[in-house]
Amino acid sequence: MNAGGRPAPAMEPSSGDSGDAAPSPKARRDDVLALRSEIVAKLTYSIGKDPIVAQKHDWLVASILAVRDRIIDRWMASTREAFRTGRKRVYYLSLEFLIGRLFKEALSSLGLTDTVRLALGELGVDLDAIAVLEPDAALGNGGLGRLAACFMESMATVGIPALGYGIRYELGLFRQNMADGWQIEAPEDWLSFRNPWEFERREANYQIGFGGTVTTKKGWDGEPRQEWSPGETVLAVAYDTPVPGWRGEKVNTLRLWRARALDPMHLDAFNKGDHVGALAERTRAASISRVLYPSDATPAGQELRLRQEFFFTSASLQDLLRRHLMQFSDVRTLPEKVAIQLNDTHPALAVAELMRLLIDAHDIGWDEAWEITRRTIAYTNHTLLPEALESWPVTLMERLLPRHMQIIFALNARLLADTQHKRDEERIAPADVSLIDESHGRTVRMGFLAFVGAHKVNGVSVLHTELMKRTVFRNLHRLFPDRIVNKTNGVTPRRWLFAANPALTALLVEVLGEGILHDVERLSDLAPLADDAGFQERFFAVKRAGKERLAVVIAEQAGMKLDPQAMFDVQVKRIHEYKRQLLNILETIALYDAMRTQPHKSWVPRVKIFAGKAAANYAQAKLIIKLINDVARVVNSDPSTRGLLKVVFLPNYNVSLAEAIIPAADLSEQISTAGMEASGTGNMKLALNGALTIGTLDGANVEIREKVGPENIVIFGLTASEVETRRREGPSPRETIAQAPALREVLDAVAGGVFSPDERGRYGDLVRGLEEHDWFMVAADFEAYMRAQAEVATLWRDAPTWRRSAVLNTAHAGWFTSDRAIRQYAEDIWAVPANPRPRP
Repeated sequence: MNAGGRPAPAMEPSSGDSGDAAPSPKARRDDVLALRSEIVAKLTYSIGKDPIVAQKHDWLVASILAVRDRIIDRWMASTREAFRTGRKRVYYLSLEFLIGRLFKEALSSLGLTDTVRLALGELGVDLDAIAVLEPDAALGNGGLGRLAACFMESMATVGIPALGYGIRYELGLFRQNMADGWQIEAPEDWLSFRNPWEFERREANYQIGFGGTVTTKKGWDGEPRQEWSPGETVLAVAYDTPVPGWRGEKVNTLRLWRARALDPMHLDAFNKGDHVGALAERTRAASISRVLYPSDATPAGQELRLRQEFFFTSASLQDLLRRHLMQFSDVRTLPEKVAIQLNDTHPALAVAELMRLLIDAHDIGWDEAWEITRRTIAYTNHTLLPEALESWPVTLMERLLPRHMQIIFALNARLLADTQHKRDEERIAPADVSLIDESHGRTVRMGFLAFVGAHKVNGVSVLHTELMKRTVFRNLHRLFPDRIVNKTNGVTPRRWLFAANPALTALLVEVLGEGILHDVERLSDLAPLADDAGFQERFFAVKRAGKERLAVVIAEQAGMKLDPQAMFDVQVKRIHEYKRQLLNILETIALYDAMRTQPHKSWVPRVKIFAGKAAANYAQAKLIIKLINDVARVVNSDPSTRGLLKVVFLPNYNVSLAEAIIPAADLSEQISTAGMEASGTGNMKLALNGALTIGTLDGANVEIREKVGPENIVIFGLTASEVETRRREGPSPRETIAQAPALREVLDAVAGGVFSPDERGRYGDLVRGLEEHDWFMVAADFEAYMRAQAEVATLWRDAPTWRRSAVLNTAHAGWFTSDRAIRQYAEDIWAVPANPRPRP
């Protein structure tokens, strides 16, 4: 029996959630009866519905609550064990956690999918029909948030006690709708029917200050002390979600903060007739946790971004310090018992805030506080793009966070003083390492602050880490040469293989054994079967079934009928110029032109699938989406292609849509400008599911090529160093375009309005940008990309060779798991013991 008095369910083998051993028929029947009873009880007593009148959503919530109970028992046991043993904990601070739907992932992880399916079936309810009603949690945007979600699950799987800290966004980023091919943003109201996975922790609330003044007073020892008196205070309230690891053996916590006003309403103002003004403070506080990445195109938007980052960082640090002191009493032992990981630059204020809390709230001296801070914090950098490294105007910081600005100025002074001798030796100017950038008005370099305040700074692929040393952190690396390390990203196989592709999982278990479920790196044992024609056939029967399922989704969303025999050519990711969706659609136009002018050739049937969101204020990215949709409208309605080429843009890309697309993909487009993609994780998910990659030598593509073999990936284009040289030395984009007749023809068609007859000049500026600067090397790489796509077509025609490469991609993608990445973080950065890899 478990803590709640319920019999623990046996783990059953099934397609995608196999267990260690098959339960007896009686044990399985007992499990089904128990769960059926619990679901009805939840429906009746927690939701207040009679089964006779219950709707699908009621059954979904009741089923979630029944499954959640089983997780809670293990959650509490994991928490008790961590406190009992006094183990070091990891606190993972991230502005995003793209966790997606949790119900079916929990069933897969706990081995309950078949049991719940049978229990619901006996109640006249279809599991799949209710599971799709669960909204995707709108807590992230792309790879950063999805990585955080994978890492939280993997930390539980490998037995590392951890808490993830973020913001409970009421409306997420946005729901992407389409109007005449244009992206339209709408609120993502994912909490409208409440979140049955979360628990509000009203006792875990903290006051977060903004503005005000800093005064100097004498401390107990006669020494001067700084005292910050905020001019505005909001309340951070915690909401906890359990995060189970594989088979639920360990369960960690995702703690998200909601912002609230201290007083819900100014009653005096309300009674005087100012009904709107009476709620102004409440609205202002709530806006902090309302939307992910509010536009920073205005001063108000920029201030809100900074308020968000400080809000969740301060709440998280106050919370972890309270937890530490409750268990260990002495704040000086923080580095021995706490590892704080900053997921990108957004929580960089943790450096200044931890210093403030140690010095002002706990009376620790400056030097000791700095030692504690630096030994406790580590920082993951995810980008080399200047805008993503963040910098805040000093004037804004002084107004909003005056005490922290004092601390940052003091840290900067000490940094420059302490490194003067080394800087002189290395001939590094103070401005090159200063935390304050004075080149275009004074701003705080948040990436530099995170670097200086961390004992380790890691990149997320080998190439990205080396570029960090040579570019954005070049001079700091020269001063602190041992600080930067590499930890290549990974993805959780529980979500991206077992749950997303249960049919492939069942096939892998059949041929490799159930050990593959506990150690996906054993996928390498699949390699000898890559040449087995019988296995290839079975492998591609699974792929075809995935393509048929995706074709149904596309038919429902886009009204387009697709041939599953065609190559599904997929580029699904955030829309950004450096990710080069523009290169893809321009080559698609060239392919379309060639198909029309050379109909006698044996063209490979191809479906070009795009999905991804553009930032609300990123006009160029939104224009690229419009171009994709304009090209799709022309290509899809042209009978001359004989249905051999289709183009579709699927709106509102999220985790659930990714789970439908990734198992169906034949070709994975990873075509970013070399040197600009830190790692990527979509490349790993697609390879794991048997897609071949076409890509540049960028991010983790470099390591994927090493693992799968150069003959099983199609690489093209300039390298990172060649991109730097070309930007510096040329040739000019106009020269490049003049020497590429196919590109010139495509650009003329786009600029001339062939795809925008209603507004012929719509894409004129876009084409001129390529002709005049081509910063992202679209024109420079176009011909190499065309050749690579021709190579892909040749491979596709040779079915045995393609299938062999696809199997080998799955076989060698097992290294790219978040379990492997987390074990590396644990050993090299956090000094936290993790469960070893299971033995064969």
